[in-house]
Amino acid sequence: MSLYLLLKTLHILSSTLLFGTGLGSAYYALRAWRSGNLQAISVTFRHLVTADWLFIATTAVFQPLSGLALAKLAGWPLNQLWLLWSVGLYLFAGLCWLPVLWLQIRVRDMAAQALRDDTPLPEQAQRYMRLWFALGWPAFLAFIVIFWLMVAKPL
Repeated sequence: MSLYLLLKTLHILSSTLLFGTGLGSAYYALRAWRSGNLQAISVTFRHLVTADWLFIATTAVFQPLSGLALAKLAGWPLNQLWLLWSVGLYLFAGLCWLPVLWLQIRVRDMAAQALRDDTPLPEQAQRYMRLWFALGWPAFLAFIVIFWLMVAKPL
């Protein structure tokens, strides 16, 4: 296998892990939140934050590095519009994810504290979850467009 094909395979697997972990995390976080079960929220968000650090953060670093290496190996000029749009959308999604990660950490901590104190979640957790949800959609849609750009290379 050539270096290009190996790197392309790793790039695809990494993007799958990044997108799949994000989508799965969002699903389970939303299900736990909507259950209203404080124990479920606490456990889910504890694991969610860990998964974000283990899988999303690592693949988020690998993606642009492997993408740049692929472009270089393929001889693609870095000023192609599909590449520029992909990078821009990737940065946009990352700018959505960073506050989402902070919100998840805060909700995790609030849920753990509420469990320890045997109190309900503070109203601030509800506000954080609304913002979490609002930031998730644009990032999700950005990744859909990025996948399309990577496959079609239209511009």
